[in-house]
Amino acid sequence: MAVNYLLGIDIGTQSLKIGVYDQNGEVIAKASQSYPTYHTKKGISEQNPTDWWDALRAALQQASNHIDLTNICGITLCATSSTVVITDQNFQPIAPAQSWMDQRSVAEEEEINNNASSVVKNRLRYSGEKTSIEWMTTKALWLKRHYDLEDKHILEQQDWMNYKLTGQVVASKCNATCKWHYVESRNGFSEEFFEEVGLAHIVQHWPQRVVKVGAIVGHVTESAAKELGLTFDTPVFQGGIDAHIGMIGSNALEPGNLCMITGTSFVHLTHHKKPIFNNSLWGPYDAPLIDDHWLLEGGQLSAGSIISWFLHEFYSDRDNIKEVYRELDEEMKNIELGSDGLIVLDSWKGNRTPYKNPYATGAFIGLTLSHTKFHIYRAILESIAFGTKNVIETFRNSSIPIHKIIAGGGGTKNSYWMQMISDITGLPICIPEEEEIGTKGAAIIAAYGSGLYSNIQEAAARMVRMKTNYVPDINNTKAYEAIFQNYLDINELLFPIMKKLQLGEEEHYE
Repeated sequence: MAVNYLLGIDIGTQSLKIGVYDQNGEVIAKASQSYPTYHTKKGISEQNPTDWWDALRAALQQASNHIDLTNICGITLCATSSTVVITDQNFQPIAPAQSWMDQRSVAEEEEINNNASSVVKNRLRYSGEKTSIEWMTTKALWLKRHYDLEDKHILEQQDWMNYKLTGQVVASKCNATCKWHYVESRNGFSEEFFEEVGLAHIVQHWPQRVVKVGAIVGHVTESAAKELGLTFDTPVFQGGIDAHIGMIGSNALEPGNLCMITGTSFVHLTHHKKPIFNNSLWGPYDAPLIDDHWLLEGGQLSAGSIISWFLHEFYSDRDNIKEVYRELDEEMKNIELGSDGLIVLDSWKGNRTPYKNPYATGAFIGLTLSHTKFHIYRAILESIAFGTKNVIETFRNSSIPIHKIIAGGGGTKNSYWMQMISDITGLPICIPEEEEIGTKGAAIIAAYGSGLYSNIQEAAARMVRMKTNYVPDINNTKAYEAIFQNYLDINELLFPIMKKLQLGEEEHYE
């Protein structure tokens, strides 16, 4: 009897992960393959698109040692956003892809955000009254100014990988709504908006179709099937932004639940039944995942990446990372809450929420000769937790209820940190059984697309189970309040100096 497996593909910042699941959400096989990101001090962060495809092939080869890939009946992928690649007319990349964290389009971001046109202001209302350096729009404007776009295509990582699988070039409504200023209830794209910001006719260089999450993209081509070991004509269903698809993979879809994706960056997502306009948040996004569900977003650009920096600087000579984490956890027990007066600012690559400040950088405040590397580590963990609390308070200031955090991603492995975040925010945290909520979310979409469930909510409810719960220690929550206020005050005081330092080193990008 044929077995129906669902393949979820999650193309992350540091690696590509795959998960093969049955229709009940049980994991059948997992695999991953890493690839590099190339950074420079100018703020450039780039990847080689062919590395993504090579990683998919390698990961599927790993999985094929354990399961028969021909049993896969549906595929969905999610990816970082906006990681943007410019291609020739045959969809072959002509330059490295700009990672979502690439900062070369800071001038374009400011130009769009400072545009006084009522057309621009009205469209930006649906993205928190601003565009972002991370998004397709700012990156496309930079590309237009540095490339001849005739016979060129500008695609997201998601679009290009779907094209490699199916030969079809299709945009996701998730990406278009959250990163390309697409508002379905306002006729989708606004050519008038694009004209005002210097992007007239840009849509002709983007995918010509925008389809909903779960809709059919196409079918695996004969050449892709042969190269990857998949079955020819397997349906591929539309996914979206990795963090947003993780919202599905953690079943954090009901209003009042906050989906917190812990990774290189943190993303905070919650649904609401009506649009809420707050210029400190991102959105309201017009139903990018589920009909009649407005999405609001917060986030931290630097989170897991700061911990990676710490490990590289202090533990690069240690091979067993698990032992390192055990040592760090033990040392944390000897350090008082608040890291003995040391506070770290977490905006090492800019601030996404609530300040929307691309010039923000990291800082250590209160260092003394008595502090050790363990104090630095604890202060880093606390700072990222403060950043999350700052996002949650911003939601609440707009009367958006947050009752519970449902967390996924690599950060959930650190139980000490999860308890700290629960204490600092004063909220319970639930951790799904499946850590890789991006691949799980993609597989849930594939299950729905394949007709195994009537809608995405039903598929998520049936395929997701919770594993761990953290409850805040109210005494710690109260004790952290004063430290959190210091964190807020230091941010406000240092932002002008950070901008001055950044602009003093600014160079033109060629």
